[in-house]
Amino acid sequence: MPTLLMIQASARSQGSHSREVAEHLITRWKTAHPNGTVIERDLAKQPIPHISEDTITGFFTPEDALTDTLKAANALSDQLIAEIDAADTVVISTPMYNFNVPSALKAWIDQVSRVNKTFSYDPEQGFAGLVQGKKVYVIAATGAVFSDPALADMDFLHGYLNAMLGFLGMPIDEYWLVEGASADPDTLINSKQAAVNHINQLWG
Repeated sequence: MPTLLMIQASARSQGSHSREVAEHLITRWKTAHPNGTVIERDLAKQPIPHISEDTITGFFTPEDALTDTLKAANALSDQLIAEIDAADTVVISTPMYNFNVPSALKAWIDQVSRVNKTFSYDPEQGFAGLVQGKKVYVIAATGAVFSDPALADMDFLHGYLNAMLGFLGMPIDEYWLVEGASADPDTLINSKQAAVNHINQLWG
């Protein structure tokens, strides 16, 4: 049974352009996969705590040596990674805040970036991503127009997500930029429509 994991990172429940496009994607995906399952992880409604000292200790402790305290510290990370493992398709829907990912999304990334679970390290071979076989899509909404070369160097969101998800073994298949929300209404309309059109082509 196909499964879609949708990560919603916008703090807004209303008026969010990234959420609008994400909801359209879910609708189209459900139409194409009537027997499929959608796991929706809303980081505004279900805030992810930042990793703590116990979390870090738990991540690097062998499972047979985990105390009850460390097991509890790892529990959320275990759940979030299980959601990724269960999905065939992973979609991250996020705004840009201050040129990068929202802290809510960073907290999710910190919880799922875990040695010997989603990546490995070998002194001779280096790092390897352990999350394999996923289709990965990103919907990013920005206030400014970052396709403008004058602002391109300030877009740390795209490069960060591309590097981080690739590091885990799940490189981005499609990245849809919905831009100009605060600066250019025409660009906003056009970029949003382009994303919707592409989604329709994928799950028409």
